[in-house]
Amino acid sequence: MTSQVSLQLKSPYLVFIAGVDSVHYAKTGLGLVQWCPELVAGQLRFAGNSLDLGVPDMTMQQAADAGVKSIVIGVAPTGGAIDDRWIASLEDAAKLGLDIVSGLHSRLEDFPGVVSAAQSTGVQLINVRTPPKGLPVGSGQKRSGKRVLMVGTDCAVGKKYTALALTKSLQKLGVKATFRATGQTGIMIAGSGIPIDAVVADFISGAAEVVSPANDPDHWDVIEGQGSLFNPSYAGVSLGLLHGSQPDALVICHDATRKVIDGRPHITLPTLPECIDLHLRCGQLTNADITCVGVSVNTSGLPDHQRNTYLQALSDEIGLICVDSVMDSCDAIADYLVSHFDTHSNKEEIGDHA
Repeated sequence: MTSQVSLQLKSPYLVFIAGVDSVHYAKTGLGLVQWCPELVAGQLRFAGNSLDLGVPDMTMQQAADAGVKSIVIGVAPTGGAIDDRWIASLEDAAKLGLDIVSGLHSRLEDFPGVVSAAQSTGVQLINVRTPPKGLPVGSGQKRSGKRVLMVGTDCAVGKKYTALALTKSLQKLGVKATFRATGQTGIMIAGSGIPIDAVVADFISGAAEVVSPANDPDHWDVIEGQGSLFNPSYAGVSLGLLHGSQPDALVICHDATRKVIDGRPHITLPTLPECIDLHLRCGQLTNADITCVGVSVNTSGLPDHQRNTYLQALSDEIGLICVDSVMDSCDAIADYLVSHFDTHSNKEEIGDHA
């Protein structure tokens, strides 16, 4: 059976954000600092870049002197290409003995200077966005265990953060729960997963089945979402992930201040009821009992005094739990999952395949 990508990175890390000054495109670096701060020694940003991940600034030489083992490209620009202006810095890192870790679509091996520098010191060039070989076509076969998938009204609305927070909340309750990474940053944090957006289209749903295999009836897989059914650039990967995940439950992720699809200002963001309805109808192909259990809202763009009022009003409007998984927690959604799903009925229907 095809396995997931397994990743063992040498720490501590230097997070490379170069000249990228947008939080939106620095989500890899921000994710590492948020979820595994003990592994991050510092950041390297070009002169004039105002974006600050909240960790010490370091030069490449300072990082090497401090015992840093890997430089991680902490940005994810549209298209996933390595910028030519980064190459000199990456070559310097390799010459100083640092492994280079990239979660982009561009391959580090495509840059001769980086390859030569890496060969001179014996460091590793690690491309995280590399799916395993031999992925199957999706079968749609029901499998044991429970699954909750993060989906969104758009891209970059907090699907990874919500999945990590919900996993933590479930584990606090003593529930067997595993975060299932489907993107490069999630894989770096979890140490395993499959980069779904790098999988050939025919095998996306099969990859989702592999990343969330049969498990104990009372086990929850908390699956990181990708893209959005409402974003014309990435809806394909979102649909394949939805079908292959076969989720019992959905958590909708949303940005409280966003009005249009990211990068597509001519397309208005869907309403939450529209988003819920489309996901449920599409998800019923592989799980007729799929349901939506809550909404995770990024409220960082709202004034502090408006957050709670906004979340309560939204909850009253749509009749679902609404939380900010970063500012607060996903405890309320975890409580709902535990109290409203009879995990033992799953065992009776399809047997224990753990």
